[in-house]
Amino acid sequence: MAGAPTTHRVLVCPQEFKGSLTAVEAARALAEGVRAVLGPDAALRELPLGDGGPGTVDACLAATEGERQRVVVDGPLGAPREAQYALLRGADGVSAVIESAAACGLVLVAPADRRPGVATTSGVGQLIADAAGRGARRIVVGVGGTGTNDGGTGAAAALGLRLLDRRGEAIPPGALGLARLASVAPPEGRALEGVELRVAVDVTNPLLGAEGATAIYGPQKGVRDWQAPAFDAALEGWARVIERDLGVALAELPGAGAGGGLPVGLLAAAHAGGGSGAIESGAELVADLAGLDAAVEAADLVVTGEGSIDAQTAYGKTVGHVAQRAAAAGRPCLAVGGLVSGRPNGVLDTEASAPAGVSTEAAMALGAPPVRAAAERVVRRWVAAR
Repeated sequence: MAGAPTTHRVLVCPQEFKGSLTAVEAARALAEGVRAVLGPDAALRELPLGDGGPGTVDACLAATEGERQRVVVDGPLGAPREAQYALLRGADGVSAVIESAAACGLVLVAPADRRPGVATTSGVGQLIADAAGRGARRIVVGVGGTGTNDGGTGAAAALGLRLLDRRGEAIPPGALGLARLASVAPPEGRALEGVELRVAVDVTNPLLGAEGATAIYGPQKGVRDWQAPAFDAALEGWARVIERDLGVALAELPGAGAGGGLPVGLLAAAHAGGGSGAIESGAELVADLAGLDAAVEAADLVVTGEGSIDAQTAYGKTVGHVAQRAAAAGRPCLAVGGLVSGRPNGVLDTEASAPAGVSTEAAMALGAPPVRAAAERVVRRWVAAR
């Protein structure tokens, strides 16, 4: 094709377009748009990515030879449901990738049925225990997309941590049960012995206060304004008891407020159960698991994307992270977003897929065709500018 570049090695590596396309579907749509410009002989590699939220497991399985595990766990309101995670076997042992949203996701409960006071992360702990029982010693837990605000107490209890009231009995599940918390005791078993928990987040909010789990994310989970102080106080008491009884301070850690405070319960359980844990960038963790650096080095052009590219994209989101790695390798990076209101450092050009005059909801319902067309437009501009 006249004007096309002489090299055609293109890495297509988006995350999901939330509510519209999975990361795998987005990669396919972008690749079709790229190929429409560069022709059928272009060497395209599709590498779906994620940041710890929904779609992370599928992205990791698409990039590796992992196994999909299916487990029946407690759902957000306690009813059993099937959840999936990825088990990865490598030369350095067995790892697992878990999406908390698979067990306690916001989308699993209809808006009218959301009960943030009793919603529990118990199923997340059950997934972790299952992975550890299968030999996983490095477990990535993405905490995005949860419908819970329990500080990870359900997950911690499922992993053996004993959350007790003044009579020495287990407290009820959910954030409201925390009002009865008097003490925390280490697990009697050692389900996490030697296990490294890598808690994947895409935000840096602390557990408490004006920027904390309840204030920022509680409303979308059903927390009313008048309930928020009680929820925050319950989480504050949880953090205080952990520090007193287990000797570890967690509330102020960047990202502790992600997933309704889920990292706090996970790190407490790991600390008390003979394992280790840390909060990390979900985009970085998934990129490393997928081998992003090597894929970028092998490409002449990187094309990424997500549902919304804005001022927050550079802070922990996949597109911003891809752009950083592309810039470090000296590779041009283009990005497609459903909506675009900013351009992260390292991105050469952007293109919005949402048609002008169409509502966000209507644009999301259009699926792959607008994303494919946007990729074609932005790649044509890149070709013309070379």
